[in-house]
Amino acid sequence: MALTTKRMAIITVMLTVSFFAIFIFLPESVVGERGDNLLFFAPKIAFLSVTAAMVTVFILVFIFRRKYISSQIFALNRYKYLLRLMIKRDFVTKYRKSMLGIIWSILNPLLMMLVMMFVFQYLFRFSVDNYPVYFLSGRLIFGFFEESTAMGINSIINNEAIIKKVYVPKYIFPVAQVTTSLVNVFFAFLAFMLVFIITGADFYWTMLLIPIPIIYTFVFSLGIVMFLSSMVVFFRDMQYLWGVFSMMLFFMTPVMYPVEGTIPEAYMPIYGLNPMFHFVTYFRELALWHTVPDLWSNMVCIGYALASLCIGSYVFMKRQDRFLLYL
Repeated sequence: MALTTKRMAIITVMLTVSFFAIFIFLPESVVGERGDNLLFFAPKIAFLSVTAAMVTVFILVFIFRRKYISSQIFALNRYKYLLRLMIKRDFVTKYRKSMLGIIWSILNPLLMMLVMMFVFQYLFRFSVDNYPVYFLSGRLIFGFFEESTAMGINSIINNEAIIKKVYVPKYIFPVAQVTTSLVNVFFAFLAFMLVFIITGADFYWTMLLIPIPIIYTFVFSLGIVMFLSSMVVFFRDMQYLWGVFSMMLFFMTPVMYPVEGTIPEAYMPIYGLNPMFHFVTYFRELALWHTVPDLWSNMVCIGYALASLCIGSYVFMKRQDRFLLYL
């Protein structure tokens, strides 16, 4: 039986309803406190049900459409030289004609940390242990997402000349952009480790697991970039709307401020709908709080990441044949 788009949609709806019925009755130790107002709790369960359904469908696609997946992987492997060339081009272009060059990748988060430390620790007086490390841990993850989406949203438009002249898999452009941001994360991590050492923070073995939230953020960002880059070809205003939405998402993510004492308990389910909240918290649990996130935290992060990748890839593949008509 062929796994058509219509059948995938029906299966997704059925699985969503099934997962919702299961999740709504799980104990609070697993899904969090329900509280008195189900209007805040129900959207969280509904969203997690959708992500669980998307993950299941994602697995089914790999099982029943192996030929299509294999052909896409083969095409990506065939153009891996172009992919490396684009990553190198984007990375070099970012620091071209700059006196300090690549040093800015380390210096920029450090300078921002000093500003935020003065504003939030001394003016607003947030009582956060080792605020520089706390801020940089959130900034590293959210900065990765913010940079990859801000640069990746125009990845198709900016490569218009290449798309019109030669055939290349069009998804290689958003992949290259997000991978370039991943390279920049390495230098931001060096800044994080420098501050970690200077402030005398304790090292713990859980820091070896730090690549996990970075991978989650990479997959999530790639899905968002594929969706945005395909939509902006047809709706150029999308890039401006995304700038506003990205700023709103930044302030809804506890990068600069602590969760405890700042976010009312009644609004925590709403914050739970923010994927970046979970990715940042996951990173901090490993680096700052020396704990390994539980199974549910991993399920939530994996769900958000794969749901983003599934939706972004689907929209991109459905629209890519029409790009030439609008470029």
